[in-house]
Amino acid sequence: MPIVTIIGRPNVGKSSLFNRLIGRREAIVDDMPGVTRDRLYGEVEWRERSFYVVDTGGILGEQTSFSAGIEVHVQQALSECDLAVMLTDGTVGTTTADEAVAQFLRRSRRPVIVAVNKIDDPKHEIRVAEAYSLGFDDVLGISALHMRNLDDLLDLIVERLPEVDEVRDEDEIRISIVGRPNVGKSSLLNKLAKEERALVSPIAGTTRDPVDTSVLMEGRRFRLIDTAGLRKKSRMDTNLEYYSFVRTLAAVDRSDVALLLMEADEPCTDVDKKLAAHVTDKGRGLVLVVNKWDLLTQKNRAGDKMIEKIRLEMPFLPWAPTLFTSALNGRGVQKIASEAITVFENRRHRIPTNLLNRLMRDILAFDRLPSNKRGKALKIYYCLQSDIEPPTFVFFVNDPEIVDSAFENHIHKELRKLGEFTGSPIRTYWRGKEEQKKQ
Repeated sequence: MPIVTIIGRPNVGKSSLFNRLIGRREAIVDDMPGVTRDRLYGEVEWRERSFYVVDTGGILGEQTSFSAGIEVHVQQALSECDLAVMLTDGTVGTTTADEAVAQFLRRSRRPVIVAVNKIDDPKHEIRVAEAYSLGFDDVLGISALHMRNLDDLLDLIVERLPEVDEVRDEDEIRISIVGRPNVGKSSLLNKLAKEERALVSPIAGTTRDPVDTSVLMEGRRFRLIDTAGLRKKSRMDTNLEYYSFVRTLAAVDRSDVALLLMEADEPCTDVDKKLAAHVTDKGRGLVLVVNKWDLLTQKNRAGDKMIEKIRLEMPFLPWAPTLFTSALNGRGVQKIASEAITVFENRRHRIPTNLLNRLMRDILAFDRLPSNKRGKALKIYYCLQSDIEPPTFVFFVNDPEIVDSAFENHIHKELRKLGEFTGSPIRTYWRGKEEQKKQ
């Protein structure tokens, strides 16, 4: 998905706008300038388009001289976004700091929408005209607090987003290589592109992804998706790492299978867990790759213990296969292609109707079905597999609210016994009587 970054000086209402766009109170909103210390991102769907929106802190921070710190911050934000929403404060008008920000935005050649915030009443629209002096064509008066003209802002954002015009080869397997900085993503990418290859060529990606690499491995064509995280550690700082993380999420969206690289001496970090959760939420296949295995001592190189640690730290991924590699010397890299093919096929797997019917009979005959506080027991009428990529199952029941997480996890385990879904998440939906009649 494209990335839209909200940029502006402190206390113009960036966090308030961010919260309105994503539909929940996520960013901290306060009248004290500089409250937003960390960067936040969220997903927005509008007019059948989806995009990430990024909330940035006030680009001036506590500096008294705005020119010293603006350029680095704005350039970092713009390097990872597809469109910028420059927010100004309509109650104070265009300031020198706004003009400095606008100067860098013009140089970036990114599409820019100027949103003049705090225009709470139509009679204040005259204040919007001043913002045209910043040099951009798209200027709109809004009120994040009162949600005024936010629909118009979203319409304009969607209109200005780059179109995705990729042609998809259905037999091609798309792999995103994701992970924290300096875990070996670029080394693994190079190793995969050079080993067992029959064809390697640069392919122009979408407007938001510079270059993909096409390789032939195990008789199948793969597209290796370069993520924004492929940077040397020495060239990183916290801002750049943050935007790279968001760009990595966009790379996952384009892939069929994600390779989540973790360091052997420091697996299962918070970033690893967030990336794994995103892959799962997006329904992509997942292979856990413990890299730099060669750097561990022989004493600590116990695969069973590492798998046990991963299952303990990331209990929501019992279905994800784990590989141990060294991108530096090539150890275990040859297994990645075959594992990715297996996960790709499992993500397309369908369970025959007769097996689903057998599952239903077994559940109804032997399992204790959940009930609500009033003693009303769950009744399952029938189920069907409605989709693949990922495998999706719909259960028609008397009351979906009776279904608890424990029972749903039990159903997932039973479904995995019926079919080979290793490496692929499973989705289940519960529908009530009214929805059953619509079927």
